[in-house]
Amino acid sequence: MAYTEAQKKATMKYMKNNLDDIKIRVPKGRREELKEDVKALGYTSFNSFVVEAIEEKIEREALKHE
Repeated sequence: MAYTEAQKKATMKYMKNNLDDIKIRVPKGRREELKEDVKALGYTSFNSFVVEAIEEKIEREALKHE
């Protein structure tokens, strides 16, 4: 089944109303290496890995400063 314009519009509306974007920059070629590394670790979503990594880092840093 093809992805319809209505589905695309609904997805874009959902994203606009429910999600924020964070853009990061890495050296050329590194993006694909990182994506492969994340996949090798068993993650299906690069985004979920990044969010989890950020949350873990914040938690560790907060514990250091207690």
